[in-house]
Amino acid sequence: MTPVELSRTVLCAVRRAVDDGVLSVVVPGRAVVTAPGPGGCGDYATGIALQLARPAGQPSRRVAEVLRPYLLGAGGVSDVVVTGPGFLNISVRRSEASVALVREIRGSGGRYGFAERATGRVVQLHAPHEVRAVVVMDAVARVLRSQGVLVRTSCAARPERAWAGVLGVEVDAFGTPEAPAPLDVNVRPVPAGPADPVALGRDAGRWALLHPAAHDRPRITAEYLSQREGNPLFRVRYAHARIRALGRNAADLGFDAHPGEVPDAGELEIVLADHPRILAAVAAQHAPDRLARHLVAVAEAVTPLLPTVLPRGEEKPSAAHRARLALAEAAGTVLAGGLSLLGIDAPDHL
Repeated sequence: MTPVELSRTVLCAVRRAVDDGVLSVVVPGRAVVTAPGPGGCGDYATGIALQLARPAGQPSRRVAEVLRPYLLGAGGVSDVVVTGPGFLNISVRRSEASVALVREIRGSGGRYGFAERATGRVVQLHAPHEVRAVVVMDAVARVLRSQGVLVRTSCAARPERAWAGVLGVEVDAFGTPEAPAPLDVNVRPVPAGPADPVALGRDAGRWALLHPAAHDRPRITAEYLSQREGNPLFRVRYAHARIRALGRNAADLGFDAHPGEVPDAGELEIVLADHPRILAAVAAQHAPDRLARHLVAVAEAVTPLLPTVLPRGEEKPSAAHRARLALAEAAGTVLAGGLSLLGIDAPDHL
């Protein structure tokens, strides 16, 4: 069971409780499912009971206790524990969750974590005439659009030609409107400083500007061009290239990927399942650095799996190899999709 499926399961539990007359609320359109917080347990947690407590006219913990048996009866759920003021901590059947997660990523492809439909929201992003601000605005706009938001971008002055040509930024409008009022600058990270990120090229230049948090000054150095473990951009792109190479090698050996249980892959499955939540947080907080750091976490989590994907020596391809390949390719899909939202290429060969 994936976080998206679990969110639907939570809403279904609320709907059944309402239909049975044990809860009197309007069923919300969305149930937020996240990793358990401090004091929590299990695989996922939801605060839906806290959200429904006031309209239900009951304490949030009581609402959680009402919903607990409905969740326990859902397929794929192995346990539900109520903690704190009413958080529902949900454990899922690991093998089923793993297979469902990989299938969801394979089915969604590069759109994994995207909104299913347009939200109708319109967001205006406005940046000063400064290279980092414009690149951050461009990345935020890409992520917002992935979440079903209509976005219009503008800059205080016409962006430099190299920013668009080399760094790949697109701005809808520039200048200061005379009416009805000047736009508020709402994208203002710490400027890049005197060093020119254009000299690094599109991929390294954008990463150098996007990877640090907005309140940190970026370091524009040639280290982002190096193919070494100390370069986080290299680690992310190298993990993606290795995964693509494994797929080619598996095809040469006559087997393909098939989702299945992969023991000891819990950390990787957690970061992959967290991808939709990360995209939503980046969109809400205008913080593309969170996506960059998330991609580093995915690359680090998938790396130990890669040496076990292909058969060794006289070993024949098995269901375990197919399952590992499917999980690795799911990680590759997340890496490629995340890099694309940052405006960075994910090469198949590196």
